[in-house]
Amino acid sequence: MLGNISNKRGGAASSINLRPLQVEMSPERPFYAIGDVHGCLDQMITALGRVDDDIEALEIAEPTLVFLGDYVDRGKRSAEVLEYLLNLSLSDPDAVVCLMGNHERMMLDFLDQPQKSGPRWLRYGGMETLESYGITGVDADASTEELYEACEELWDALPEGLEPWLRFLPLRWSSGNLHCVHAALDPAHTIKQQSTEVMLWGCDSFMKTPRDDGNWVVHGHTVVDRPVWEHSRVSLDTGCYFTNELTAAAFTNNTCRIV
Repeated sequence: MLGNISNKRGGAASSINLRPLQVEMSPERPFYAIGDVHGCLDQMITALGRVDDDIEALEIAEPTLVFLGDYVDRGKRSAEVLEYLLNLSLSDPDAVVCLMGNHERMMLDFLDQPQKSGPRWLRYGGMETLESYGITGVDADASTEELYEACEELWDALPEGLEPWLRFLPLRWSSGNLHCVHAALDPAHTIKQQSTEVMLWGCDSFMKTPRDDGNWVVHGHTVVDRPVWEHSRVSLDTGCYFTNELTAAAFTNNTCRIV
């Protein structure tokens, strides 16, 4: 029900999330945010089902669906996740927003500079993404020749339109005083003065220093045991690729609900 706040396991919310909000959440339009997918297709489809049920049950008018980035790597089905999100976003671009995460950025860097960027990407989940496209036998210690060969195979395997779609994924999406981003927004700077580096990779002060400008930041990237909203931050990455828990949150009034 609309008035209930629950955690990702369906139980009562923790006291930390029942404290009065420092600043009321005031979205201009209702939206749902989904945390880091990391190649977990089944969990993503299940989460989308929960969102659909919530929209229908509460008769939410014209909501936006926001994915917080990191669709690839670590999980086993990155290729399918990307194709699903590509088709979903193209089917209704006004209602579906896919933000770029640092793992999408690493994948693009590999496509552009396999020798320079490949070892890092492969070390942090790129191997699983390549395997999801049927490209095997490549790891972070691969030779230059092997990296270039894997890169060419990945280019050949990508569905039409996917690579340019990835390149133009936005870094931030906002509704009222709620701002969705993959990793962080530096509390020392205004919302519009944020660097690409911070939005994709985060900054030390983000998880330590609340904003003082009346804005909330909805983000993934930093894994939390359970979704938490306090001190101007809403943290939704619950480590799906090793917990099997993909968090979806509703922002349909002046607070956050986990659906």
